[in-house]
Amino acid sequence: VYGAERDKAVAISVDPKVLSRILHSESGVNTLIGLQGLATGDTRVLVKEYQLDPISHRLLHADFYQVAMDKALTVTVPIVLKGEARGVKQQGGIVDFVTREIEVETLPGDIPEGITVDVSELLLNQGVRVRDLDLTAAKWKPVADADTMIAHVVALRAEEPAPAEAAVVGH
Repeated sequence: VYGAERDKAVAISVDPKVLSRILHSESGVNTLIGLQGLATGDTRVLVKEYQLDPISHRLLHADFYQVAMDKALTVTVPIVLKGEARGVKQQGGIVDFVTREIEVETLPGDIPEGITVDVSELLLNQGVRVRDLDLTAAKWKPVADADTMIAHVVALRAEEPAPAEAAVVGH
């Protein structure tokens, strides 16, 4: 455990099965975990990094970062697309999901599990960029460039027919 309000890292031991369940949950590495038993009492941490055995995929090691609940931090959050784009249904296009996760700045208690982006009104050659996200009720702000494309509807490219193979005639 290292991070806010710690002069040096402290080695601890946790149940790998419990931690593995947390890492495989909806919020994954962005889950705010309460650790008990440290000298400071109940400590709030995030998993900063972890290592798995390459063969058995068992959890070998994890770094916990202690967070200050009143200080914003930057985390990576997955983007989830919602709806079927009109450009797909009516114009035969396909949705190109360009950016599947985004860095956001937020307080530790307000980390979203994911950011939902509605693509149902997109027509062919239209897209959603970071600047188009609805932030009115959000308790986070994007760190990514406002021009970053999240998803857009593009025309389905027709496959060109392969050139006919020259027939080889043997004599």
